[in-house]
Amino acid sequence: MEDESGANWQDLIKILRWILLGTLCGALSGGVGTLFYWCIYYVTGFRMSHTWLVYLLPAAGLLIAWMYNPYKDKEVHGTDLVIDAIHTDHGVPWIMAPLIFASTVLTHLFGGSAGREGAALQLGGSLGYRLASWLHLPEKDGHILVLCGMAGCFSALFGTPVTAVVFVLEVISVGVMHYSALVPCSMSALTGFAIAQWSHAAPTAFVIDAVPAYGIGSIAAVLVLSLLCGLLSILFCTANRKTGRLLNRWFPNPYLRIAAGGVIVIILYWCFGSSYLGAGGDIIAQAIAGKAVWYAFLVKLLFTAVTLGAGYKGGEIVPAFFVGATFGCVAAPLLGLPASMGAAIGFICVFCGITNCPITSFLLSIEVFGISGSLYFLGAVAIAYAASGYASIYSRQKILYSKTSPVFRGK
Repeated sequence: MEDESGANWQDLIKILRWILLGTLCGALSGGVGTLFYWCIYYVTGFRMSHTWLVYLLPAAGLLIAWMYNPYKDKEVHGTDLVIDAIHTDHGVPWIMAPLIFASTVLTHLFGGSAGREGAALQLGGSLGYRLASWLHLPEKDGHILVLCGMAGCFSALFGTPVTAVVFVLEVISVGVMHYSALVPCSMSALTGFAIAQWSHAAPTAFVIDAVPAYGIGSIAAVLVLSLLCGLLSILFCTANRKTGRLLNRWFPNPYLRIAAGGVIVIILYWCFGSSYLGAGGDIIAQAIAGKAVWYAFLVKLLFTAVTLGAGYKGGEIVPAFFVGATFGCVAAPLLGLPASMGAAIGFICVFCGITNCPITSFLLSIEVFGISGSLYFLGAVAIAYAASGYASIYSRQKILYSKTSPVFRGK
């Protein structure tokens, strides 16, 4: 009985310690994430009112390539470097935080088609690792602080603290979640969210115009749409990966490659207009309101694949929201579903397919769209997860169990 009591006291001390560390990490990563939110907000507004800035995208690309040139020989880059730091004893370079901050702001200012979450995960991971180094924490504790940093920054940037916590726990090793990180990651995400709300940063949220009555017909239509979105997520991952390889083969020099990518984006801008520059949040909102052109998802996919494949910085998740929402908006009426509901399903399902995070995706649907369509979203993310195969936007992500059989796939 005494041993059990002693263990309880030790656990309580550990919990209090992780509450403190998680809150501290959330204050750091959430504060930087909030600053990053407002930088992206203002440069996006400035670029939308000065569309001629897109013509300077190749020059911005050259600056980004110059910034990253001293680190070009790293084995892995970007978010994969952060994921790799969780799996191994590899560290996260301190320089990653300022590099990804500045380069993503440049990409958005000059019209590159990219998201924000890649920067959030890299910013948070780098800051969490740096904090662990400052505090001289053991390696395993340092891994937890990397997760905390990711959760705090993601929460501040998107305004979805529940999603942020589960996402960083689920995305690293699909099939196994490190619950030992639940307390500190929760504290970090809540702290980051509080800082963002204090600054009046707007959380990601939309209203679905109409949720269909629950019945066999609507369920069947949702499942078909989810299956299509799962397949679309494979196309999204494949296009991004192969475009990067193709540009790398054509332009081995990173300066030439990123400048050429900028020129291609300018040509695409001439052909399709400015709606596909940047993250495209306004088009996502229009799609969820029930308005989208049929080809928008393909064009955005092309813009994003060229931008990121050429070496510009940002992330794939917000473009995936764009691709899924516009596709779902157009496809849903063909299946007898409201366009708005279809856009929401596409938004969630393509995200699920490219990240392989079904629990995160379901929680995201509730935080972003509310509880009214949750029964549909539950089935939708399950189908999208299974249909997307083992494609992923993160090459270092580990999918430990088969998606269709109770079989361990190995590390």
